[in-house]
Amino acid sequence: MLNSFLRRIVAPFAALLAFGAAGPSVAKAPPPQVARPALWAVTDADTTIYLFGTIHLLPDNVQWRTPQFDKAVAGSQQLILETIIDEKNPTKLMSALTGMAYSKGLPPIAERVPPEKRAALEKALSGTGIPRAYFDQMETWAVAFMMLGNQFRDMGLKGGQGVETILRDSFASAGKPVGELETNIQQLGFFDTLPEGAQRALLEGSIERPEDMTKEFDQMLSAWSRGDVEGIAQTFDKELDASPPLKDAVLRHRNANWSKWIEQRMAQPGAIMIAVGAGHLAGKESVIAMLQKDGYSVRRLQ
Repeated sequence: MLNSFLRRIVAPFAALLAFGAAGPSVAKAPPPQVARPALWAVTDADTTIYLFGTIHLLPDNVQWRTPQFDKAVAGSQQLILETIIDEKNPTKLMSALTGMAYSKGLPPIAERVPPEKRAALEKALSGTGIPRAYFDQMETWAVAFMMLGNQFRDMGLKGGQGVETILRDSFASAGKPVGELETNIQQLGFFDTLPEGAQRALLEGSIERPEDMTKEFDQMLSAWSRGDVEGIAQTFDKELDASPPLKDAVLRHRNANWSKWIEQRMAQPGAIMIAVGAGHLAGKESVIAMLQKDGYSVRRLQ
């Protein structure tokens, strides 16, 4: 289950690494035509901060914008994302990724998965068109990024249809600034410093059968579309409780940093929107729970 959580974080980066033209979607249940994902507002006398839980990659036909959500967007003077990924000009990001991705003295990539998964790995590697020898020099997390990029492509998922990209374009076209809570380098650094065991779990997850990945994605999309915050929280807890150090690094520590950022921003008047992965706004250790613990009023709008 851990690798499915990691895949969610990887998604925006891996989408840039999909090789070749978009492939056909694998068979899956049709996604909902209309979604109502959760939306909150943190308010005081002169400040409103909207909190919106996102899903990083989406199929084409999910209609997730509602009148309530569009009202919040119209009333916000700025958008803040987890990080800003420039799909139209990925050179800087790709350069940073390449700089982190290679190390000397690594075991051959085939030895980093169990024997029974090596055939699936070789098939996935051959689908990239990259010379096989390069993968032996790559850190495990970087290979997983590339495999996941192809998986997302074949599932018909597109970064351009993801919530963050659409929101960023909407704010930019209205002349409103867009900021980030973390830089690309900070987020990539998280993967670069993962324990090798966690990196290998991610690699194994990146070569799962397409039908398994599709089923998992459909369940996640369904919960997000319904605004099922409790369901999202239970999934995250189940996936991360097996690895407390990882939970500290990717959830507790980041949520604490973001909640403090919000508290500092509440001292300034005006209205802004913060859009981060839905799992960060769900559960007893979420950004919302931390804000409530510190005495802030958080109201669910949708």
